[in-house]
Order: sequence, then C-alpha cells, then structure tokens
Amino acid sequence: MSSVSKSAGAVPVHKSKAKAAQTRRGLLYALPDWLMIIVLFFVPIVLLVVMACSRWSLLGGNRGVNFPDNFVKVFENKLFWPSIWFTLEYTVIVTVFLLVLGLGMAMIVQESSKWNNVLRTCFLLPSATGLASASLLFYALYSPQVGPVTKILSSLGLMQEGGSVLATGQSALWATIIVIVWRFSGYYMLLMMIGLQAIPGDLYEAARMDGAGSWRIFRSITLPLMKPTIVMCLVYCVTGSILAFDQFFILTKGGPNNSTMTVVQLIYNFAFDSKKDLGMAAALSLIVLVALVIINSIQMRGMRDNTK
Repeated sequence: MSSVSKSAGAVPVHKSKAKAAQTRRGLLYALPDWLMIIVLFFVPIVLLVVMACSRWSLLGGNRGVNFPDNFVKVFENKLFWPSIWFTLEYTVIVTVFLLVLGLGMAMIVQESSKWNNVLRTCFLLPSATGLASASLLFYALYSPQVGPVTKILSSLGLMQEGGSVLATGQSALWATIIVIVWRFSGYYMLLMMIGLQAIPGDLYEAARMDGAGSWRIFRSITLPLMKPTIVMCLVYCVTGSILAFDQFFILTKGGPNNSTMTVVQLIYNFAFDSKKDLGMAAALSLIVLVALVIINSIQMRGMRDNTK
C-alpha cells in the first residue's frame, strides 16, 4: 500500500520537472527573438525618449536635459500644424483610393477567368518597383524638359506651355498621389484577393438562387465578410501614409513654399537640414509614435469588433 502511494506521488513531481524543462527549452528558443526585439525596438525607443528630453544637436551631441523645451519648440514651429494638416489630407485621399482600387481590382481578377493571369501580372508589376525608383521615374515623367506629361497637359489646354506639374501645392499633391496609387494598388489588390478567396462560394450560390443581384450580393455578403481584411489594409495604408517621406522628398522636397511638407519631412529638416537639432527631431518623432499607437489601437479595436 505504501509503495503504491509513493509511486503515485512521484508522478506529479516527474511531470512538473518535464514541464519546467520544456518551458526552459521554449524560452531558449525564443531568446534570439527577444534579443532582436530589445536591440531593435526597446533600446531605440529608450534612446528616442532620452533625446527628446535633452539638448542634443547633430554635431554637438548631448548637452543635458532640457525637458520640455524641445516639445514647446516643436509646437511653436510655424511648419508644425501645416505639416500635420497636409499629412492628414494626403493620408485620407491615398487611403480611399488604395482601398477602393485594391478591392475593385481584386474583384475584377476574381471574376475574370480568361484574362486572370494577365490582369494579375499587369496589376502587380508596379509593386516590384521600389518606392524611390518609382518616384524618380515619375519625376522624369513630370519634368518639363524630358517628360511627356507636361506636353500632353499643355496640348489639352490644362497647363501653360513650359509649366511644371509640381509647380503648385495642389498639383504636386495629386501628382504624388498618382505615384503612390500606381505603386501600391497592386499590393492592396493582392491582400484583398486573399480576403475574397476566404469567402465560401456556397454563400454566393445561395444568394443567386434567392434572386439577389450583383450589388445586393456585394453589399450583403462580400463587404461584411471582407471587413477584417479591409481594416487590416486600412492599418497598413494609414501607417504608411502618415510616415510618407521618400516620394515627397524626391518629387517636391516639401515645396513649393513648404506646401507639401509632411510630418516626417519636418523631422528630417529638424535633424539634418535647417535646425540640425536631434532633440527637436526626437520630440516630434515621439509625438508621431504616440499618435500612430493611438490610431492603430482604434483601428485594431474596430477589427476585433467586426470579427465578433
């Protein structure tokens, strides 16, 4: 009787040791990931906070704490609020175009059978081009000297001969939006296609048998079941648009007259151009980071609510 009780008591001890060994192995396997997260995320965030609270110039280095002077100077800068509003305007327009075009192109490819591969290749081809390369390509196309765009618009009476598409703030904005839509619409089409392919075909067949038309099917089946994918694309698009830099730096450099200055360009100007003040640049970067965390949290909460 006593031997039975001893063996029964030894089983939980053996199981607990095996579980502890398994946990240690799991932590050991995850150690490289944790080290990468610490080195590439937490350490830069800590450094960003330290720089934002310090008098830290590009050439002079850290000269001590000056909190909250950097944040005050950022909010008092004359380009801060204009860059905020311009970035929001650009984000809204680009997001609407990319989501609508991405879903429309995905549905065209999904419905087409004969030209499926050709359409998919044509839509995805611009996505193989880097953003900087695409911006340089369109910079040449918009050039009054070598590009055809100015000549075409001049012949149609939409622009003065010898003028530039990038000469005014609004035309430069829309010229940049065209670059981004051309470059990224195929990528969002691919994401939308994944969401469309996850919808069971039986639902469409049942709806057609009940006499539902194409618009009713789209509104009652496709759109509700695509909400998680659409919200995910929304997160990607909003985050990328708020952090827009390459396309505006190459095409306009914030001009004309700072009318296309984005928030990230303003950070660049603080750090390397006019101010050479890493403290102000870090303060604005921290503001943008907090704003992105809040915006993405709201969007992810919307995704969770839509999937319930």
